[in-house]
Amino acid sequence: MSTTTAETAEPMVDPTAALHPPAPVSLAATGLSGDLISELLLKQLHRSPDCTGLKLASRLGLEFSVIEAPLEQMRRLHHCEIVGGGMLGGPSYRYRITDAGRRQAHLLLEHSQYSGAAPVPLSQYRAYMETYRTVVDRKVTPDGVRRAVSHLVLTEKVLNQIGPAVASGRSMFVYGPPGNGKTVIAQAIHNLLPGEIAIPHALEVEGQIIRLFDPVNHEPLAAESQDELAVGARFDHRWVRCRRPNVMVGGELSLTSLDLVFSPLTGLCNAPIQLTANGGILVIDDFGRQHCSPTDMLNRWIVPLESQIDFLTLQSGQKIEVPFMVLVVFATNIHPSKLVDEAFLRRIQYKILAESPTRTGFKKIFEKVCYDNHLEYDDSVVEHLLTGFFEPRGIRMRGCQPRDLIGRALSHAVYMGHPHKLTHELMETACLSYFVDESDDTLANL
Repeated sequence: MSTTTAETAEPMVDPTAALHPPAPVSLAATGLSGDLISELLLKQLHRSPDCTGLKLASRLGLEFSVIEAPLEQMRRLHHCEIVGGGMLGGPSYRYRITDAGRRQAHLLLEHSQYSGAAPVPLSQYRAYMETYRTVVDRKVTPDGVRRAVSHLVLTEKVLNQIGPAVASGRSMFVYGPPGNGKTVIAQAIHNLLPGEIAIPHALEVEGQIIRLFDPVNHEPLAAESQDELAVGARFDHRWVRCRRPNVMVGGELSLTSLDLVFSPLTGLCNAPIQLTANGGILVIDDFGRQHCSPTDMLNRWIVPLESQIDFLTLQSGQKIEVPFMVLVVFATNIHPSKLVDEAFLRRIQYKILAESPTRTGFKKIFEKVCYDNHLEYDDSVVEHLLTGFFEPRGIRMRGCQPRDLIGRALSHAVYMGHPHKLTHELMETACLSYFVDESDDTLANL
């Protein structure tokens, strides 16, 4: 009997379902122990001594059916008691912590300060990210790139380099002279990462809690979107539905930022930046100006960049394997060949030069900044700026100069009570306070 194509085909993965982890309806489905759930419940009752079963479940991001058995166990241990409730049974019962429960809660808080949404086991997080990798939208088109960087003035050469780099999901160098928008280009690349991702409040591994959701670097979806039911199932509220992350670090980055950082005060581990950026983009700005050497930094990235797997170290010294699904962008004004050797450059597969603008490009940027500031563009002002100030002094054009100079000119106009209009005099005044006068004899004595 022959096998049909339909019988041999791999099952289709519903992209929508893959993005939204369904709520577990039993303790076993959470992947967590009853003891850990009981600890979290006791901490909640310690902070809010009188709570309904439904409210306790909500604070842990779980269904009441998951916490029902741990609550009953706590009641048998006299750590809590039922002090009232409605006709709906367990979910409507009001639970109150006892003196014995409070003493136990103090002991638990000395070990770990974590309370709130129940963590997600590392195994479940790995499974989610592996599925996410197969369904995430990586389609990048020339029109999409133009829309993503429409607020910038870039050459076709740069545009045609950005698209393939993002589509590959691999790392890239964005390099070039200072002031040509490397950081802005790197940030704009985030616009090419559509869709959303679910991020756990915290991870659990070997009894250790790793705080993952970061309100600074993660942008949750609107409340109404959070409440939508995905594919007919309730969403697992141990996770937060967010835009794909956009994490940026600069000269403050150190090697310790790339591993788990245990806090003895809270008893928790804080996730490293690459884990925080999983599913999105990580921009390392001013690369080469960190406290550690570029070689040491890239040595740490060799395995993750090639295998898309990272290894982190727990407080106990145990190594754990975590997904590395991050588009890493190294932005620098130092030529890559001066930072690292050829072997490292090979691992960073895409190199994008943020070129200095041509005369035509400079004028386009100037015109765009004028539009953004509700100014009338006057080409004669720009020509006077270039021929009367830049060229005699050998000043090279940079992409940031129109924005900076117009900002200074307008500030001076407000100070002097002049009209909201650019003039030759205003631009020259702006230049005098912006550029260093290399011809001043007093500089020789500095």
